[in-house]
Amino acid sequence: MLTSDFDYDLPPELIAQEPAPNRDGCRLLVMDRSTGALEDRVFRDIVEYLRPGDVLVANETRVMPARLVGTKRGTGGAAEVFLLRQHGTPFDNKSALWEVLVRPGKRLKPGSGAVVDFTDSKGNAALSAEIVDWAPNAQKGERVARISTTLPSLDEALHAVGRTPLPPYIKDYAGDEELYQTVYSRRESSAAAPTAGLHFTPELIERLRGQGVGWETVELEVGLDTFRIVDEDDPERHAIHTEFYTVGQRTADAVNEARERGGRVVAVGTTSVRSLESAWDAERGRLAPKEREATSLYILPGYEFRAVDALITNFHVPRSTLMMLVSAFSTRDNVMAAYAHAIAERYRLLSFGDAMLIR
Repeated sequence: MLTSDFDYDLPPELIAQEPAPNRDGCRLLVMDRSTGALEDRVFRDIVEYLRPGDVLVANETRVMPARLVGTKRGTGGAAEVFLLRQHGTPFDNKSALWEVLVRPGKRLKPGSGAVVDFTDSKGNAALSAEIVDWAPNAQKGERVARISTTLPSLDEALHAVGRTPLPPYIKDYAGDEELYQTVYSRRESSAAAPTAGLHFTPELIERLRGQGVGWETVELEVGLDTFRIVDEDDPERHAIHTEFYTVGQRTADAVNEARERGGRVVAVGTTSVRSLESAWDAERGRLAPKEREATSLYILPGYEFRAVDALITNFHVPRSTLMMLVSAFSTRDNVMAAYAHAIAERYRLLSFGDAMLIR
């Protein structure tokens, strides 16, 4: 197995630069995971492929206003700080340490006393970031920054100055940033959206519930490494990123009950897959509740899925761990044939693009 086995030619013009006019009106490519047979449908048609007793499990994380654009104190030069995850316990409601990415990296080094200031839409100073250390196990030059504010809380300050980050392949999007959030998102804990869930509407979720399909949630804090391609020729040598996930007791019970009565567990997105498979208790043969556990689960072809029976997903970047995960859920040949079909039929690809159901 080589990383190049999961490569394909991605036409730039097919990278969706904005969401579909209606969330559930995007296209849906349905693939039989055993045979590779394909059907071209519309996303709301997913109701025809689910049956009473099935349970959908979605990642309810919400994207943080993690992109901070400001100026370097003392020089006034433009600078950017991207929040990745909290580092340790907050000092108080107005100050905390965060692991961050910065630009320009050469001018924002730990030990230099570098501070970046951020102003709100009225030009008032609301937040500052002091670069204090290198992040543990830094791979991309991640730093630790002390984030502080003069406002009543960091949360208020972040919403005053922060921007919702979009993937690097989406250029100049000026639409409603809320369309990069799922309609069921809750706690802000991610640097990127679990995009398979973007296609659901409240009405579609209620329609599914009305026909006896369960709807449950997990939380996995999505990091920027979700967009990272695998550089090693041998994918097994790739060091996958660590993310934190939570599977509540209610979700664990619903999944276990569905499996006991013959229902299918349908993961909404690869982050839900990683959460559910990470929480599987192999000794008991059941899903176990977890509270903000770390996972570095790396799913490659040959992996035996224990918790998930079907997968709703978007189309992914070539040579990514996500291409490997979806190939493991079916076969590499089936997935590459499906991608070739989607490109030939001019599907819209990646985060704002169309969806797949692998069943």
